[in-house]
Amino acid sequence: MMKKWVSLFVCLCLLLTPVLAAEPEGEAAPVATEAVEVQQPSAWAVPYLADAYGLKLVDDGYTGYITAPVAAEQIAAIAGQVYAKLALLTDAPAGEPAWDVSGSTRGDVVNALGEAVQAAGFDGAEPVQALQKLGAVQGDGVSLALERTCTYEEAMVMAARTVLGAYDTKNAGSKGLLWKATNGENTVYLLGTAHMDRGNLYPFHQTLRNAIQSADTVVLELDFQDQAGVAEFVAMQTYGEGDGLKDHVSPELYTRTVNAFAQLGLPEEQINTFKPWALANTVTSLMASDETAGDAPMAIDLYVNAAAVNAGKTVTGAETYALQGGIFDTLSEEYQTAYLESGVTMLEATFAPPADEPQEVDPEYQAALDEQMQMLTDMMTAWQTADLELFNKTYDKSAIVDSDDELNARLFTDRDPGMVKVAQSYLEKEGSNTAFLAFGAGHMVAPGGIVPELQKLGYTVEQVTDYQAVPPTPAG
Repeated sequence: MMKKWVSLFVCLCLLLTPVLAAEPEGEAAPVATEAVEVQQPSAWAVPYLADAYGLKLVDDGYTGYITAPVAAEQIAAIAGQVYAKLALLTDAPAGEPAWDVSGSTRGDVVNALGEAVQAAGFDGAEPVQALQKLGAVQGDGVSLALERTCTYEEAMVMAARTVLGAYDTKNAGSKGLLWKATNGENTVYLLGTAHMDRGNLYPFHQTLRNAIQSADTVVLELDFQDQAGVAEFVAMQTYGEGDGLKDHVSPELYTRTVNAFAQLGLPEEQINTFKPWALANTVTSLMASDETAGDAPMAIDLYVNAAAVNAGKTVTGAETYALQGGIFDTLSEEYQTAYLESGVTMLEATFAPPADEPQEVDPEYQAALDEQMQMLTDMMTAWQTADLELFNKTYDKSAIVDSDDELNARLFTDRDPGMVKVAQSYLEKEGSNTAFLAFGAGHMVAPGGIVPELQKLGYTVEQVTDYQAVPPTPAG
């Protein structure tokens, strides 16, 4: 039984966006707070925010420092992130060199980034020359202003350009599972996504980035800007006043749940307000990331959303928060309880239990979990390399659809047809239009997925396999 729940974990990683009382990520203009003066990024820096976040050059708190002068220690941290990404392209030694940064001028940033490029073995040229070749440093037409104090956003943009330029020069980056559907003058890009960030996912290949930017409209499973929908989804996750988790699960499971989620910093009072499915879905989301995601993981669909919003695209959702929440909220209480128990067991297998409350993890369950985590790694490798054959071999949708599990019909059979209709509606629009649809990868493939069903309807749908990056034009 437990093995089934571990398999479900992999399925959910590719299909839904399960987060506990979530707020949308990646917008260019976060809500202000009274405690901190909000710093809005400059218009020229906004297009780089999604990549900067994915590359760990900024975090959720960037509106507290984005336009302020960059500090020496921040420059060193940025150079370290650039080195780590460029080292993946070369045979650079493991570990990170020490960055000796004493100032906070544009010249200090250029020198640190240039040293990172050299240390990674990417280019042995002098810092200014190396960064110019990558299109990373630009001046005002008169000079590079290297003596001027540098703001954080300037350093962030130069660092992002350095990484993107390096990857484009090497024709590298995550390719994604991307298809192109056409009908007359209409083009619909179809990206199979996963709600995870693992395996050094960023940066995306230039072909994939360009496909997003070419679209008039970007369609995700959910509209992350729909604040009313988010609020409705949050409300669905919690019990009403006078009710709580402890009233719906056994005392033993409740205690285990409290202890397991305490490892994540959640107090019992908060845990008790959430329904079993909400807590279990949160485990799915947390376990999907690995150490390469750092402290600020950015799932694929969230990157697409941020890139589209920051570029001023029309962004919408194919489904509602009420629909996705209802998939779980209407499950039987027995099913929800078993799902929660599986999530708790996952946390217990991940975190060391309290010394006074030892908890043995079933070796068979641990082996099943290890197997499924390897499957996630293999699927992300397939995603990054556009290897559809490996993806289908690893992710057996037919077996999932054919099972008698209570949840599977809700995840696929009940949802795939609606997503096919959404894709078809953009192919049938009047005039010349380009849309970019980013849905869970499981919804793209057979049986019943968007790609094969559109092909049956007579549309031309082909996987994008010709990935060509254009190296940056040297900047002045």
